[in-house]
Amino acid sequence: MEQAYLAGGCFWGLEELMRQIPGVISTEVGYCGGDTADATYETVKTGRTGHAESLKILFDPERLSYRHLLFEFFRMHNPTTLNRQGNDIGSQYRSAIFYTDQDQKDTALKVIEAVESSGEWQASVTTEVSPFRAFYRAEEYHQKYLVKHPHGYTCHHKRNLNLGESP
Repeated sequence: MEQAYLAGGCFWGLEELMRQIPGVISTEVGYCGGDTADATYETVKTGRTGHAESLKILFDPERLSYRHLLFEFFRMHNPTTLNRQGNDIGSQYRSAIFYTDQDQKDTALKVIEAVESSGEWQASVTTEVSPFRAFYRAEEYHQKYLVKHPHGYTCHHKRNLNLGESP
């Protein structure tokens, strides 16, 4: 199994779509990318911790490549809006890929290049690519939020985009 750490706005909607991809084993929502230890929703929502609402994804690389996972990620959120997804505004809602090794970094940069050259987005991709440092699991009420509250808020949906991915 492999792990991926992604941020693309409010973690509720991103988690709901990601957990439905064949090959994804489990998901957890939490906080990544900042300098504050033991991050919580109360501290992250201020926008002063440096953390982004993020998703920890455990996936089976025999069934789902990291590359394909990233292409799906770029179909689920708008990677061209800096520090914003839908109504959610602030650095805690930025688009980010937190890589765990050089292969993940290289793959992320290649996928971003493919997304940029696809012409599907009318602006440049602003997705941050940074080394993974720590993941702080969000409070239980945030986990699988849209399963618990099927009509809850989300700004995420899967777009039918041709991002230049080859099988």
